[in-house]
Amino acid sequence: MPLELPSLPYAYNALEPYVSSDTLQVHHGKHHRAYVDKTNASIAGSSLVDCSLPEIIGSVAYKAGKRTLFESAGQAWNHEFYWHSMSPEGGGAPKGPVRQRIISTFTDIDSFARHFRDAAVSHFGSGWAWLVLEDNKLKVTTTANADTPITRGQVPLLTIDVWEHAYYLDYQNRRADYVTAFLEKLANWDFANENLRRIERERTAAE
Repeated sequence: MPLELPSLPYAYNALEPYVSSDTLQVHHGKHHRAYVDKTNASIAGSSLVDCSLPEIIGSVAYKAGKRTLFESAGQAWNHEFYWHSMSPEGGGAPKGPVRQRIISTFTDIDSFARHFRDAAVSHFGSGWAWLVLEDNKLKVTTTANADTPITRGQVPLLTIDVWEHAYYLDYQNRRADYVTAFLEKLANWDFANENLRRIERERTAAE
């Protein structure tokens, strides 16, 4: 079956005033939809037509002649993950198991916030900033354009989209203000904890 554009986990106006309804309608309804449609067009009639996005990404990542498909599939997956990385009830200090991991890795919450903010704000051009688990350790990292941690042996826990279309209608060129709003008002720590618990369950089951 063709891939479908997933619904947002909240209403278009649910993240206001930090991310506007206008931004989400364009970002989700046009940009994300275009990535899904382009992926479907690229896999039509191929052996990938019944595969999930992670399976498609894994099969074409960094392969010659597959860059267009990788970019559209990677962006489709990244965007779906990003929507869940935000919540109307989000923001503020991390909580739960991920909080404990953050303090262990970054010393304190403020230090983590500085690392994440600096990574997101200083990333040149279009891309993403991520909190990931790598070799069972937390790490803040960035990816350019459509690249994604799932091709690097990393487990993403949370992400922010720093392509201009994610924030320009609301913040113009003030990326730093958008990143601050994400951390203080939107970051979905429940989602980050779900991702952390899932990988810990999978690791335990494999032992």
